Amino acid sequence: MNKGYFITGTDTNVGKTSATIALMHYFQQQGKTVVGMKPVAAGCYVKNGQLKNEDALLIQENASLQIDYELINPYAYQLPISPHLAGINNPVVLANVVEKFATLKELAEVVLIEGAGGWHCPLNKHEDISDLAEALALPVILVVAIRLGCINHAKLSYVAIQNSNVSCVGWIAVCLDSHMLYRDETLESIRTNLSVPLLGVIPYSANMDPKFLVKHVNW
Repeated sequence: MNKGYFITGTDTNVGKTSATIALMHYFQQQGKTVVGMKPVAAGCYVKNGQLKNEDALLIQENASLQIDYELINPYAYQLPISPHLAGINNPVVLANVVEKFATLKELAEVVLIEGAGGWHCPLNKHEDISDLAEALALPVILVVAIRLGCINHAKLSYVAIQNSNVSCVGWIAVCLDSHMLYRDETLESIRTNLSVPLLGVIPYSANMDPKFLVKHVNW
């Protein structure tokens, strides 16, 4: 049976793509065929006449199969602002994302969906990332950026996911601050407040080498 996971974060720029790439290679090491998807991306740039997103390109590059970019990132917006504002003339339609996800499920055993922003990031006038996760009916993995303020962000995000119609199966810590004080104690504080397992701690790194990232997944 095809499996998939929805990767959300406590905010934007928290390391969701690092976690997604790490998990893609983790499942590949388990002998699974894996593809990824970043349905909505803002702050894209024009490449060969098409809007492209760096994170989506990394997901495309690290998949088990060659997948058309349009399947991976159907909503690519140029302005680096909230998707509901960036896509005012081309708003996200959840049914379109679900349809493309169904296509990807037929191609691979595991499909990892990377969200945009945090759990309540608005996608259009009426729907958030949380609505997309519910429409896809996938278990959720929460990515927490380990930096000042992360305990509050982790607790709030976890409660919000618990109050939705999907399940949170675990969380991944991504260490973004190389000078973080009391890092281990902060991790432990989050661990005691989230009743799901810690699936990995990705140390601070200036690059996104998949071989480095996957070593820190402890599922």
